[in-house]
Amino acid sequence: MYSAPTSPMMLPRPLRHHLARALPVPALFLTLCLTSSGQTSFSSNPTRFVVCDKGVGSFRGKLPDFSSRSGVIVSVAAKKGKIKGFAIRSCEAKLTWGRHDEILIAPQAAQVDIDVMGADLGLGTPVVAFQIRTTAADPGVRYEIYSLNKPPKLLRTITGQDFFSAADTRLDGSVEIWTTDSAAVNGFENLPLRAFDSPPPVVLRFEDEKLMDVSSEFQSYFDDQIRALRSDLGERQLSNFRNSDGKLSAEHLQGNDEPRGLLATKIKVLEIVWCYLSSGREQKAWDALADMWPPSDVDRIRAAISKAATQGMRTQVDGVSHLTAPASSRRSNIYDTTSSFGGYGKDTWERTKLADTGPEQILLRLPSPNDPQHWDQQRQVELVIDEAGKVRSVRMQGGIVKDVSAAWKDEPNQDWIDTAPGWKYIPAFKDGHPIAFRSKLDLRRDQ
Repeated sequence: MYSAPTSPMMLPRPLRHHLARALPVPALFLTLCLTSSGQTSFSSNPTRFVVCDKGVGSFRGKLPDFSSRSGVIVSVAAKKGKIKGFAIRSCEAKLTWGRHDEILIAPQAAQVDIDVMGADLGLGTPVVAFQIRTTAADPGVRYEIYSLNKPPKLLRTITGQDFFSAADTRLDGSVEIWTTDSAAVNGFENLPLRAFDSPPPVVLRFEDEKLMDVSSEFQSYFDDQIRALRSDLGERQLSNFRNSDGKLSAEHLQGNDEPRGLLATKIKVLEIVWCYLSSGREQKAWDALADMWPPSDVDRIRAAISKAATQGMRTQVDGVSHLTAPASSRRSNIYDTTSSFGGYGKDTWERTKLADTGPEQILLRLPSPNDPQHWDQQRQVELVIDEAGKVRSVRMQGGIVKDVSAAWKDEPNQDWIDTAPGWKYIPAFKDGHPIAFRSKLDLRRDQ
């Protein structure tokens, strides 16, 4: 059993850049063994792998047998058929317990994903959380959280955002739900959601069973986003934009074109302002707006931003935290060894160092090779998997521990590292509670 180090978090690049590289390729999971290593953590898990997409992919499993809630089976499956002669490829999810008891979660959806299974999101019980996209054209997903008691119950539904990812970000035993306020920006200034490279991040947490916006506790993450956005804005760009009318009514996006020129500058300025607002720094947001926006249009756009912010995620939370740091500095223990349940044959002191179960795989995808001759490549990686079943750090064999969302120049394993945030697990358990765990995996691509 090891305590997590207290070194500063390494933070990811803007979300959209990272999401674009998530390509689902099957992988063969060969071996799970145990090791220990140092680790660094990163803030969110934005790589968008899904369990079932348009009729491809499936999962079926339950919590470890020692758990009193192990009888609930979670299933996501591909569903194929025809409607009026046309083939359909969809996904469905259900919870089953007993011979005839089941809840159908999503009977026919374009995408169904399991974000977490077995984690305690702060609702006092292990849960399973599904991400459901009803149709391929739907810009948002539905996040449904069910208890894993028998019978399971729907505890909360969050809608309208483009992804959700629960993680124990600081490895302190507190699980946050990371998302973006895409509902607020979609259509803002007549811009589609795809035009925004980094929609405003939002960090949620259940406290006393209330869903709270705790984004202000993660200002360093937002500052990293702001720095990345500012680095893309040159003085000439800003000067030209400030000399415009701000509305840019004559400029439109065509098809899937990327925003260019003054329109691209306008979007980055909006993203910077929203990062300040989302992280609880309203005055800094308006100061940045006044510094970068055309003076004649500042009042109009400020009112529009304020209105949009009230119509997004804030309509679904029960409250907003104004803390700028977590209330507790507790650090999670990271286990790296298991024993059979109860640790029979070992004394009490020895059992306290052992987890009851290790992580169990829900979803693991590897990148396709640049050269088809390299399909049989093998890699060994060491992971820290948190209480939500998400990867917090990765070490390639013979390498140093890396923040998987950072760019590493000339890193031959970068494509493997980039996929790690999308891997999902049923977390390890100790005394019936999910825990952080350090694992070593031997992986090989499988065609």
